[in-house]
Amino acid sequence: MKKLLSCFALSLFLFSCGSSKKTPTATGVDFVNSDNLTAVLEMAESKDKLVFVDFYTTWCLPCKMMDEDVFPDKGIAELLNQNFVSYKVNAEKGNGPNLATLYQVVAFPTLLFLDEKGNVLVRKEGSAYHSELRSLAEEAMAATTTVGD
Repeated sequence: MKKLLSCFALSLFLFSCGSSKKTPTATGVDFVNSDNLTAVLEMAESKDKLVFVDFYTTWCLPCKMMDEDVFPDKGIAELLNQNFVSYKVNAEKGNGPNLATLYQVVAFPTLLFLDEKGNVLVRKEGSAYHSELRSLAEEAMAATTTVGD
């Protein structure tokens, strides 16, 4: 009877732990769905925006944490959606491995801020939470204004 009660308590604990998992909301950073970086760069140029690229893998815990905690944030979404064309790249599928090689991505996540030609303005290996991601985006925007002056 004790074993049965212990098993029941353990299973109840495990099920309750899984139920608190947050799911990403539909609002937040608007990532473009494309298999082609060139199309993303052209879109950015036509909209007079820079490009934000998030290189991720499905097994990367910090990547998942950013998807759940950072990208849905209203302030981050507003900043990125207004100033960047955002693009998520699965580094292990489709054209992702080629892009990862091109940009020498070896850690996940790797966050890149690019100009409309695909040149790296700012690079961050590893996750960046709210204030750091905001600073990186602002650094990328400042880099383009000093280049153009």
